Amino acid sequence: MSEETAKLSFSGKEHDFSVRKGSIGPDVIDISSLYKETGAFTYDPGFTSTASCDSEITFIDGDEGTLLHRGYPIEQLAEHGDFLEVCYLLLYGELPTKTQKSDFDYRVTRHTMVHEQMNRFFTGFRRDAHPMAVMCGTVGALSAFYHDSTDISDPHQRMVASMRMIAKMPTIAAMAYKYHIGQPFVYPQNDLDYASNFLRMCFAVPCEEYEVNPVLARAMDRIFILHADHEQNASTSTVRLAGSSGANPFACIAAGIACLWGPAHGGANEAALNMLAEIGSVDRIPEYIERAKDKNDPFRLMGFGHRVYKNYDPRAKIMQKTTHEVLGELGIKDDPMLEVAMELEKIALHDDYFVEKKLYPNIDFYSGITLRALGFPTNMFTVLFSVARTVGWIAQWKEMIEDPNQRIGRPRQLYTGAPKRDYVPMNKRS
Repeated sequence: MSEETAKLSFSGKEHDFSVRKGSIGPDVIDISSLYKETGAFTYDPGFTSTASCDSEITFIDGDEGTLLHRGYPIEQLAEHGDFLEVCYLLLYGELPTKTQKSDFDYRVTRHTMVHEQMNRFFTGFRRDAHPMAVMCGTVGALSAFYHDSTDISDPHQRMVASMRMIAKMPTIAAMAYKYHIGQPFVYPQNDLDYASNFLRMCFAVPCEEYEVNPVLARAMDRIFILHADHEQNASTSTVRLAGSSGANPFACIAAGIACLWGPAHGGANEAALNMLAEIGSVDRIPEYIERAKDKNDPFRLMGFGHRVYKNYDPRAKIMQKTTHEVLGELGIKDDPMLEVAMELEKIALHDDYFVEKKLYPNIDFYSGITLRALGFPTNMFTVLFSVARTVGWIAQWKEMIEDPNQRIGRPRQLYTGAPKRDYVPMNKRS
């Protein structure tokens, strides 16, 4: 059977380009030789129709509402696994055996402390600095403290850097939070699981004992799982692009954090919560629905629709269940924000306008409510996202480094500026 090809007719000539097939998902036309053969580039703002790499890590079918990590549905991983198990899966390609899981947990746990000198690093920031600004600077500074894991050509150093970042990110995030609210840092505790340890570092104080609520810890763990990786999104593509230059892994992750900070990416759950607060009560929903439908009104419903998912975001279903578990455990029965969220969801699933445009609730719609119930201020939401997404960034970075076809990223452009012109002396310019 001959290999399938795509034909392009350009400037009176026919050109053939091979078609590559993935294990699942759409075929791709290999245009890597396009410029060489035709002297032309493709134009694809935002790279929404361009596959920038081969990857075996995560697959999304936006039309079907499917999210798979190494082939495993996100629903099954969130229901039956824990975050570190998902970390192992993303990094190594398979679910761990009992022995492998125990060893992995041990290695991550023993890397959770940060260099003591990093405590002083935080004092260089203003107290009112946004925690994401602190995260960008602090994570980037890790390369100044851990010289023994910055050689990307050494597989052992890549492994050590991976362990360190997965382990230290919750510690750094908790430190950013404590510094912001003016409380002393709380050191990690090795007898706690990943999520419980993080909650304790955020909410414990030295003057009294802190008991981790297992329901809340499980919710936190599930939030981490749901945000662990999401294919070639903006921040992941940023990490890969930075890594393609040979930058050290700590710098690459700091670049990912900076990209994630954007309100169109990691800040979406904060925006959704602010919107629910603005609506305020169920009786005001019709007014805002009409505003959302009005093209001339700048108001937009946040937490609905997705760049990739054209069906119900599978993570949103799990997040909705988690939200109810947390509110039930904390005895929050009459939360006006949740009431608004539930009514908005009902409308979005049945109103012709939303159904036709496929504006289904996404994960950000529910995660903001859950994080607020857990006790986090809105400026910490994106920080928590970065803690979870670190393993996805690391797995994607590691895959890129080990790819023999990897080249430094170099997108091209359609130049629309002035054509070539001669310099005009100052005294002759009109």
